Amino acid sequence: MSRISLSELLGAQVADESGKVRGRVREVAITPGPQAAVVSALVVKTSGGDRLIGSEAVIGIYGRLVRASGQAADWQHFVSSEGMLMLEHDLLDQQIIDVHGRKVVRVNDVDLQEERSNNHLVLKVAEVDVGPRGAVRRLLKGVVPWKPLNLLLEKIPPRVIPWNFVDLIETDPARRVKLKIAHERLARLHPADIADIVEDLAPAEREAVFETLDEEVAAEALEEVQPRVQAAIVESLDSERAADIVEEMDPDAAADLLADLPKETTQEILEEMQPAERQEVSELLEFHENTAAGKMTTDYLALPPTATVEQAIEALRNFEGGIETISTIFLIDKNELLLGWVPLRNLVLNPPATKLSDIVAEPLVTVHVGAREKEVAELFDKYNLLTLPVVDDNAKLTGVVTADDVISLLRAKL
Repeated sequence: MSRISLSELLGAQVADESGKVRGRVREVAITPGPQAAVVSALVVKTSGGDRLIGSEAVIGIYGRLVRASGQAADWQHFVSSEGMLMLEHDLLDQQIIDVHGRKVVRVNDVDLQEERSNNHLVLKVAEVDVGPRGAVRRLLKGVVPWKPLNLLLEKIPPRVIPWNFVDLIETDPARRVKLKIAHERLARLHPADIADIVEDLAPAEREAVFETLDEEVAAEALEEVQPRVQAAIVESLDSERAADIVEEMDPDAAADLLADLPKETTQEILEEMQPAERQEVSELLEFHENTAAGKMTTDYLALPPTATVEQAIEALRNFEGGIETISTIFLIDKNELLLGWVPLRNLVLNPPATKLSDIVAEPLVTVHVGAREKEVAELFDKYNLLTLPVVDDNAKLTGVVTADDVISLLRAKL
């Protein structure tokens, strides 16, 4: 198997089956689908206009000459690139997402791999060149003959990304659908990595990414994004899409985000949310941001003291809140007054029939809803807490502050 770069192929002469040169390669196209890495056609500039040569008609590539079957007059007229990804137009000098390196990079060239199948040539996109080698090749193309140029390029260390690690960015919604760009590879990264990538994108590109991510993935990533970028992303989305994402966020993170938006935008998003989620977030919005209540989440596990270890484990299985709060189960009475707490390790170390009231941990550390964030941070530090219950004037459990909230608070102070 041999390789050829896109910049070498562009401008190469194209001869029909008679051996006569009929034009030059103007573009190289791939078509979304199961064989998305396979070049589906070449666009050839001829004296009779642009023509489309399907990959099955490409006999071979010999240096800077492409041999194609059939007569030039029979080659299909090129009418539209709709539904096709044009490698020069859509990739060269464009930003892509390197899901392996977890970063945004710019494409300098594309490496194509040549294979033989059923007596005709198959071209596949193997890698994208994001280093100086591709840039030098394109810069000196037509200035330095290919042979000495290739000798020079061999001395430049390659910086390439395999095609299966590439996620494309398409800001046009209609074209994004036709090209089936769904950011499935990006979605498998850690939310913090997705956030880092998104923050390096231009506003329109950020919107394009969040329009295609699954709502749950988008919510997790959005929670990791810097607040000012968070607000910009949500404002760029229509209210229905924004509501779908906000509903999947932890209630405290959702409330913090909506508090940073213009009131009109916040109201539009709240109106699109499901009633239960809307009420939960609306209640949190009423608290001052710099208080314990302003930092708490209302997603937590609370059971009566008569519940057993077995019942607690079942509640954990069915819990749909954030993973940050499952380290602790809180005990409350019928009036939701906080009676105690049970760490996860106590569930593991005791028989299924054990009552939770028999395995509570000490001390019971709480914080008032109106406590300042400094007091919250001091309690986490003093008692090495993972979660801190927030209570009102009557000792009623109203929410929980988690360790990740405190870390975010401290980072913001740096």
